[in-house]
Amino acid sequence: MEKLNPGFDIVPHFDPLGFEYGKNCFGPKVEHRSLNSIRPSLRDPRCHGPEIVYAIAMDVGKNEHRELLQNRHLLYGAVIYAAGNLGDEPIRSQGHIHQQSTFAQGWSTPEVYEIWSGKAVIYMQETANDNPGRCYAVHAMAGEVVIVPPGWAHATISADPNEALSFGAWCDRDYGFEYDQVREHQGLAWYPILKSGKLDWQYNARYKRQKLIEKSPEKYADFGLIQNTPIYTQFENCPKTFDFVSRPDKVKGLWNLFLP
Repeated sequence: MEKLNPGFDIVPHFDPLGFEYGKNCFGPKVEHRSLNSIRPSLRDPRCHGPEIVYAIAMDVGKNEHRELLQNRHLLYGAVIYAAGNLGDEPIRSQGHIHQQSTFAQGWSTPEVYEIWSGKAVIYMQETANDNPGRCYAVHAMAGEVVIVPPGWAHATISADPNEALSFGAWCDRDYGFEYDQVREHQGLAWYPILKSGKLDWQYNARYKRQKLIEKSPEKYADFGLIQNTPIYTQFENCPKTFDFVSRPDKVKGLWNLFLP
């Protein structure tokens, strides 16, 4: 299993799902997401799978950065998925849109993912309305980074049922998740399906059909991101790098032409 050094002392545990923090780091008790809690967004809500699908630790990092993170209105989250599957779907989150943030001047805020271990697909679509707009499935390996733009509905998918997925993400400190529109459509516009251990896709007929574009992550040079350097380390070296997460309005032009 290829793994990435996240840039601070955090160790994922897969049984039970959770994290261990080093003596110079902080982090909360993990929140667990049960299978029952995500059923409304699955293709088959009656499917079988792990009782605990994934664990989340929101607001982790180095002790020396606590005040800096608060001042910049940033929060770093860590997530770990169980191995296995959910019926014929892979282990995945239920899909959501980020709530609008007062600090972000009323914008829904973006998110910056970094895969630590496993294989991920960050699925995203422009809206959770009947017409979902552009739909992307961005395949990412350990060390790769994916940005989800403001206002887009998205979910994170484990692409390998035999390997647990772990990742970190930069979020706005006022993070909040909106699920209603996604649940009204019983999920996002494309369902990930496992066929003979490989990932395939099935369209959700509750939406107007749109093409699914599968691709690798962009380099995001316009956002000032540096390849092959953990995103936490990039923040440590230059804290303003991720100000676009908490203040996406300041880079409005980048979102107009954004390609995941």
